[in-house]
Amino acid sequence: MPTEALPVTIGREPFDSPDAATLRAAQRAELDARYGNDSHEPGPVPTADSVPVFLVARDDAGSAVGCGGLRPLDGGGAEVKRMYVAPHARGRGVSTAILRAIEDEARAMGLARLVLETGSAQPDAMRFYEREGYTRIANFGHYADSELSLCYARDLG
Repeated sequence: MPTEALPVTIGREPFDSPDAATLRAAQRAELDARYGNDSHEPGPVPTADSVPVFLVARDDAGSAVGCGGLRPLDGGGAEVKRMYVAPHARGRGVSTAILRAIEDEARAMGLARLVLETGSAQPDAMRFYEREGYTRIANFGHYADSELSLCYARDLG
Protein backbone atom coordinates (compact mmCIF):
# COMPACT_ATOMS: atom_id res chain seq x y z
CA MET A 1 0.00 0.00 0.00
CA PRO A 2 1.57 3.36 -1.03
CA THR A 3 2.32 5.79 1.72
CA GLU A 4 0.93 9.31 1.51
CA ALA A 5 3.41 12.01 0.48
CA LEU A 6 4.84 14.04 3.32
CA PRO A 7 4.61 17.77 2.60
CA VAL A 8 7.92 19.44 3.35
CA THR A 9 9.55 22.82 3.04
CA ILE A 10 13.19 22.86 2.09
CA GLY A 11 15.57 25.67 2.89
CA ARG A 12 19.24 26.48 3.22
CA GLU A 13 20.73 26.08 6.67
CA PRO A 14 24.29 26.16 7.96
CA PHE A 15 26.00 22.77 7.65
CA ASP A 16 26.69 22.87 11.38
CA SER A 17 23.26 24.10 12.57
CA PRO A 18 21.79 21.95 15.37
CA ASP A 19 19.20 20.21 13.17
CA ALA A 20 21.68 19.66 10.34
CA ALA A 21 24.17 18.18 12.80
CA THR A 22 21.48 15.88 14.23
CA LEU A 23 20.50 14.63 10.77
CA ARG A 24 24.12 14.10 9.74
CA ALA A 25 24.82 12.20 12.98
CA ALA A 26 21.82 9.94 12.32
CA GLN A 27 23.10 9.28 8.80
CA ARG A 28 26.55 8.46 10.10
CA ALA A 29 25.14 6.05 12.70
CA GLU A 30 23.15 4.27 9.99
CA LEU A 31 26.20 4.01 7.72
CA ASP A 32 28.41 2.86 10.59
CA ALA A 33 25.90 0.07 11.27
CA ARG A 34 25.98 -1.00 7.61
CA TYR A 35 29.72 -0.71 6.98
CA GLY A 36 31.52 -0.50 10.30
CA ASN A 37 32.94 2.70 11.78
CA ASP A 38 34.70 4.99 9.29
CA SER A 39 35.15 2.29 6.64
CA HIS A 40 32.63 4.07 4.41
CA GLU A 41 34.22 7.53 4.16
CA PRO A 42 37.10 7.63 1.68
CA GLY A 43 38.68 11.06 1.45
CA PRO A 44 38.13 14.15 3.53
CA VAL A 45 35.06 14.30 5.74
CA PRO A 46 32.65 17.05 4.62
CA THR A 47 32.70 20.25 6.67
CA ALA A 48 30.89 23.58 6.76
CA ASP A 49 33.71 25.01 4.63
CA SER A 50 33.62 22.26 2.01
CA VAL A 51 29.79 22.03 1.77
CA PRO A 52 28.67 25.65 1.38
CA VAL A 53 25.15 24.72 0.24
CA PHE A 54 23.25 22.62 2.76
CA LEU A 55 19.50 22.07 2.69
CA VAL A 56 17.17 20.81 5.41
CA ALA A 57 13.66 19.49 4.78
CA ARG A 58 11.05 20.19 7.45
CA ASP A 59 7.60 18.73 7.87
CA ASP A 60 4.48 20.80 8.62
CA ALA A 61 5.33 20.76 12.35
CA GLY A 62 8.78 22.23 11.62
CA SER A 63 10.66 19.05 12.45
CA ALA A 64 13.80 18.38 10.42
CA VAL A 65 13.21 15.17 8.43
CA GLY A 66 15.96 15.19 5.80
CA CYS A 67 18.99 16.93 4.38
CA GLY A 68 21.51 17.15 1.57
CA GLY A 69 24.19 19.46 0.27
CA LEU A 70 26.60 20.41 -2.47
CA ARG A 71 30.37 20.21 -2.28
CA PRO A 72 32.10 22.12 -5.12
CA LEU A 73 34.78 20.08 -6.86
CA ASP A 74 38.18 21.18 -8.07
CA GLY A 75 37.94 21.81 -11.80
CA GLY A 76 34.22 22.62 -11.68
CA GLY A 77 31.02 20.82 -10.89
CA ALA A 78 29.76 19.71 -7.53
CA GLU A 79 29.12 16.55 -5.56
CA VAL A 80 25.88 15.76 -3.76
CA LYS A 81 26.75 15.17 -0.11
CA ARG A 82 24.98 13.97 3.01
CA MET A 83 21.65 13.04 1.45
CA TYR A 84 19.61 11.61 4.30
CA VAL A 85 15.97 11.17 5.25
CA ALA A 86 14.86 10.11 8.72
CA PRO A 87 13.45 6.56 8.69
CA HIS A 88 9.91 7.62 9.66
CA ALA A 89 9.76 9.96 6.64
CA ARG A 90 11.10 7.54 4.01
CA GLY A 91 9.00 6.42 1.09
CA ARG A 92 6.99 9.64 1.20
CA GLY A 93 8.74 11.77 -1.44
CA VAL A 94 11.10 13.63 0.88
CA SER A 95 14.31 12.39 -0.75
CA THR A 96 13.07 13.35 -4.20
CA ALA A 97 12.11 16.82 -2.97
CA ILE A 98 15.55 17.31 -1.41
CA LEU A 99 17.36 16.07 -4.51
CA ARG A 100 15.35 18.37 -6.79
CA ALA A 101 16.10 21.33 -4.49
CA ILE A 102 19.81 20.46 -4.60
CA GLU A 103 19.65 20.33 -8.40
CA ASP A 104 17.91 23.73 -8.45
CA GLU A 105 20.69 25.15 -6.25
CA ALA A 106 23.28 23.69 -8.62
CA ARG A 107 21.58 25.22 -11.66
CA ALA A 108 21.47 28.60 -9.88
CA MET A 109 25.24 28.26 -9.39
CA GLY A 110 25.62 27.69 -13.15
CA LEU A 111 26.43 24.00 -12.82
CA ALA A 112 25.41 21.64 -15.60
CA ARG A 113 26.30 18.30 -13.97
CA LEU A 114 26.21 16.72 -10.54
CA VAL A 115 28.08 13.68 -9.31
CA LEU A 116 27.65 11.62 -6.17
CA GLU A 117 28.89 8.55 -4.37
CA THR A 118 26.90 5.93 -2.55
CA GLY A 119 27.91 2.61 -1.10
CA SER A 120 27.60 -0.98 -2.19
CA ALA A 121 25.58 -1.82 0.94
CA GLN A 122 22.90 0.76 0.03
CA PRO A 123 20.75 -0.82 -2.69
CA ASP A 124 17.91 1.51 -1.70
CA ALA A 125 20.09 4.53 -2.55
CA MET A 126 21.22 2.97 -5.84
CA ARG A 127 17.61 2.37 -6.89
CA PHE A 128 16.65 5.89 -5.85
CA TYR A 129 19.40 7.64 -7.82
CA GLU A 130 18.83 5.51 -10.90
CA ARG A 131 15.10 6.19 -10.73
CA GLU A 132 15.83 9.93 -10.48
CA GLY A 133 17.93 9.97 -13.67
CA TYR A 134 21.44 9.42 -12.34
CA THR A 135 23.73 7.11 -14.31
CA ARG A 136 26.61 5.00 -13.03
CA ILE A 137 30.01 6.47 -13.82
CA ALA A 138 33.58 5.43 -13.07
CA ASN A 139 34.50 6.12 -9.47
CA PHE A 140 36.06 9.57 -9.22
CA GLY A 141 38.40 11.44 -6.89
CA HIS A 142 38.83 9.88 -3.46
CA TYR A 143 36.42 7.11 -4.42
CA ALA A 144 38.50 5.88 -7.39
CA ASP A 145 40.04 2.97 -5.49
CA SER A 146 37.20 2.31 -3.06
CA GLU A 147 35.66 -1.14 -3.40
CA LEU A 148 32.63 0.02 -1.40
CA SER A 149 31.87 3.08 -3.56
CA LEU A 150 29.52 3.40 -6.51
CA CYS A 151 29.46 6.75 -8.30
CA TYR A 152 26.69 8.38 -10.31
CA ALA A 153 26.18 11.54 -12.37
CA ARG A 154 23.34 13.50 -13.89
CA ASP A 155 23.41 16.26 -16.48
CA LEU A 156 21.07 19.00 -15.31
CA GLY A 157 20.26 20.37 -18.76
